[in-house]
Amino acid sequence: MTGLLKDADGIDPAVKTHLAPVVDDRTRVLILGSLPGEASLAAQRYYAHPQNAFWRLVGDALSEDFATLPYEARLDRLRARGVGLWDVVASATREGSLDSAIRLSEAADLQGLIATLPALRCVGFNGATAAKIGSKSLGTWAERLAILRLPSSSPAFTQPFARKAEAWRALSAYL
Repeated sequence: MTGLLKDADGIDPAVKTHLAPVVDDRTRVLILGSLPGEASLAAQRYYAHPQNAFWRLVGDALSEDFATLPYEARLDRLRARGVGLWDVVASATREGSLDSAIRLSEAADLQGLIATLPALRCVGFNGATAAKIGSKSLGTWAERLAILRLPSSSPAFTQPFARKAEAWRALSAYL
């Protein structure tokens, strides 16, 4: 990424990096997004944009209300239920939050993370971009795990909530 503008700390403000994975040894389902949007990066929280349906969708799939919980409690409940979170892109340049604006991406080490999850049964990709990039990074894990390509929870993907929720309910079979 040579030649890009840098801020006072020598960091390119257009370069976005993923958040730390939310996993533990109980993780049976790993939900992978593409790269956090601007609201999530600013808050350093997964799915922080108020219009993103992630917390409602995962709540519907697990029959639990995640949306009204404080953020740390949401993560605690996900881990307790065997659900982990991460992203398929480790870093990329991107203006705004749209996946279509991701450039110069570096893939996250999915194989390395998955190797540390002894109970993992399923990977769920949150949206087409996550599935496209992530599928290339799974290696032989793709043959050993169930792979779900879920409709994006992003407000930019305008499918009705009920249709998204129907697909997301498939996660519960692996918990």
